[in-house]
Amino acid sequence: MAERLQPGATLSGVDLSDIDWTDRELADLVLVGCTLTDAQLSGVNLQGARFKDCRLVRCRFASADLREAMFEDCSFADDGPAHVGAQFAFSQMDQTRFARCDLSFARIERCGLYGVEMTDCNLRGAVFQGVDFGKAFGRKVIRCAAIFSACNLELADLREARLPGCSLAGSNLREADLSGADLENADLSGCDLFQAFTQAARMAGADLRNAEVSGLNLLQLGSVEGMYVGGDQQRRLLSAMGLTVDAGPKD
Repeated sequence: MAERLQPGATLSGVDLSDIDWTDRELADLVLVGCTLTDAQLSGVNLQGARFKDCRLVRCRFASADLREAMFEDCSFADDGPAHVGAQFAFSQMDQTRFARCDLSFARIERCGLYGVEMTDCNLRGAVFQGVDFGKAFGRKVIRCAAIFSACNLELADLREARLPGCSLAGSNLREADLSGADLENADLSGCDLFQAFTQAARMAGADLRNAEVSGLNLLQLGSVEGMYVGGDQQRRLLSAMGLTVDAGPKD
């Protein structure tokens, strides 16, 4: 099977768990309905690769090149009691795309994630540690780009994440840890922020219209200037600050 793993090759319905992936050059590889279990993908080049309907259980991507790779309808979840998710460490993941993937309890550490797109993915309990959503376009110009569209980020760890101007529209952020995160000018419309940890999070200019903001204490945020909220959210935001909102004149 190893000899069939070549750049640009297409493999379907095979178990690749016993393959040595170390330092392989596999750009534009296409895997459909394949299985990888406990695989160590260290130093592998999978730039532009396509994964569809694959099972990648307890896999570790270390110093891997996943730029512009696409994962579609893939499951990285471990059904066992330990809930061990996939691990991505020190990997290049610029413009990597995930659509309808189960990445629950994944650990994404020290990875470059500029332009990453995740759509309708399960990221429950996922940890983003020391990741970089930014890219330098000059000595003094650094831009951040990322899209999390309608994703489940319940209990996710996004502490200190820098996501200014990025989109998390329609995502579930219940009990997620956003403390110290930079979400200025981000699109948080339609998000569920119930009981999210937002101490010192910066949300100036963020769009929170149609978001669930019960319990969001504006006094604990790092910045709020220019935040967009709807009229129906005002009572909940003021109540979270300890203010009693008068519903109107008493009869």
